[in-house]
Amino acid sequence: MQKDFCASGGYIDSQGVDLTPARATIEPIRRVLAAFRALPGALILHTREGHRPELVDLPANKQWRSEQVCPGIGKDGPLGKILVRGEAGWEIIPELAPAPGEIVIDKPGKGAFYATDLDHILRLQGITHLIVTGLTTDVCVHTTVRDANDRGLETLILRDCTAATEARHRDAIFTMTEMQGGLFGATATSDQLLEALSSLRSIQE
Repeated sequence: MQKDFCASGGYIDSQGVDLTPARATIEPIRRVLAAFRALPGALILHTREGHRPELVDLPANKQWRSEQVCPGIGKDGPLGKILVRGEAGWEIIPELAPAPGEIVIDKPGKGAFYATDLDHILRLQGITHLIVTGLTTDVCVHTTVRDANDRGLETLILRDCTAATEARHRDAIFTMTEMQGGLFGATATSDQLLEALSSLRSIQE
């Protein structure tokens, strides 16, 4: 949930994309975060896509494609250099900023497993199930979910906690995730998840 993906002047905004659907995910994600911060044993991770200031980790094809829709990754924008680590646009929005002690995964690619220590962390912590939120559904979110599935992890995408630049792409990801008995995982709404957590607490009490 970086400014480059859901704030005025960021990477997505510079492409002329309506930010309303992306901004609509903020409050549902905030509620889910609050619930899991109060849940003993929950591991909360945040991810940020961005490249080193020298751009030595930016593939030429990714840079070229970005230049077809905006000034381009690494170029100056209203929030600093687009998708570059340390710039204002690269930061997570204040409404969903990581709390002290929460893990931040900085990634140079679309998926959170590529060129990061995410898999290592999850295995050491004994994590087997992921609940995934964020932007965008059809790029970073589903790339991560597919990679997680190949690693034997169970995944759940929260429908109202994710958005794409086109609604049809988001909806297609939900269908692809759940097809064939849940080929890549499952989906639910944040309300369904929070209701399930509440019921679990009642049973444990």
